[in-house]
Amino acid sequence: MNECKWYRACPIKYFTDQNKLESYWVKKYCLGDYKNCVRYQMEERGISHPDNMLPNGEIREGLK
Repeated sequence: MNECKWYRACPIKYFTDQNKLESYWVKKYCLGDYKNCVRYQMEERGISHPDNMLPNGEIREGLK
């Protein structure tokens, strides 16, 4: 398993744990190809991003 270093603090994990988001996102990005995650890339550059931004950069309205 290739876990992102931000995984445990990431809102994507929280949303998935709360059944607000499909587990696909965690499996594909957080525990897989995390370097292609837009959230990861922005975090590494110190760029602010909203909690409801998915790993592909899509903003999911209503996700809180």
